[in-house]
Amino acid sequence: MSKEMLNALEALEVEKGISKDIVIEALEAALVSAYKRHYGQAQNVEVEFDSKKGKIHVYGVKEVTDEVMDSQLEISLEEALKINGAYEVGDTIRFEVTPKDFGRIAAQTAKQVVLQRVREAEREIVFNEFSAYENEIMQGIVERQDNRYIYVNLGKIEAVLSRQDQIPNEVYHAHDRIRVYVSKVENTSKGPQVFVSRSHPDLLKRLFEQEVPEVYDGIVEIVSVAREAGDRAKVAVRSQDPNVDPVGTCVGQRGQRVQAIVNELKGENMDIVEWNEDPAIYIANALNPAQVVDVQFDESQKACTVVVPDYQLSLAIGKRGQNARLAAKLTNFKIDIKSESDMAELGNQVEAVETDEEVSNEEA
Repeated sequence: MSKEMLNALEALEVEKGISKDIVIEALEAALVSAYKRHYGQAQNVEVEFDSKKGKIHVYGVKEVTDEVMDSQLEISLEEALKINGAYEVGDTIRFEVTPKDFGRIAAQTAKQVVLQRVREAEREIVFNEFSAYENEIMQGIVERQDNRYIYVNLGKIEAVLSRQDQIPNEVYHAHDRIRVYVSKVENTSKGPQVFVSRSHPDLLKRLFEQEVPEVYDGIVEIVSVAREAGDRAKVAVRSQDPNVDPVGTCVGQRGQRVQAIVNELKGENMDIVEWNEDPAIYIANALNPAQVVDVQFDESQKACTVVVPDYQLSLAIGKRGQNARLAAKLTNFKIDIKSESDMAELGNQVEAVETDEEVSNEEA
């Protein structure tokens, strides 16, 4: 067994990158358990693997004491001095107790340890590889689906796409090629688990990086993304170069760049708006395509009231409130939209209240 064992450990180190010393350490610990299990021994034992010759030795370990209470664990000082006159109470002595047939048990145990280490090493390699792809886009192939997940083959691993990470109403068929966003990579007891998404807002960022070189190079920055997957999204952009139009750059000639992303996301509508350091201008841009007359802020609540022309109220709010909702997510402001008529009426009511108060004060 000795030569075979050494060759196997050396091959493991070269082919799998698994340290021979780590395997030997695990093997010695496993052999201690195997020895106690097969020979019913309760004594303290140590196992040593000779990494030069490949031989295995089992040693019983006893402590030197004045009075022996357990002969399997202790040896008297009198007996210890017969072995070596330098022993003192508290010292430990090792006695070789390697059974004659232990080689067979050692070979079986070694095989189990090596296989386990190979599995662990392969899992670690896959985990490290896919951890590097976290928060990035990968191309995968749909394999199958059940009630919980769609399983996407990413090459060395099968990733899972949960219901909340799917684009609503998007139909997935086996063998479909799809681009997914790697949202999380976990190292579980069953091996690496990769979670992917089609609905994550950062999927849009990565798609723009792929389609728009200026975004990838950092000339145009995506500041914020608000998305209702499969329906509509708003993307706020700004340029680091005054000569580069961030919106036009992302849209592309005749809308080719943004259309490629829309196609990838099965027709999800895309509003690209320009970020501005002035929150009023930024909020007005975010409510595009509606025109904004005025923006009034309540800084304490990070909220604002946006005034729009009467005929643009429904456009500003959007179908089922979507335009206003996405603008609020994009800008991180609570947005209350009112028409000019509503604001005028509100102003009249405030004036009436103030007039009543003035009259009351004068009468008093």
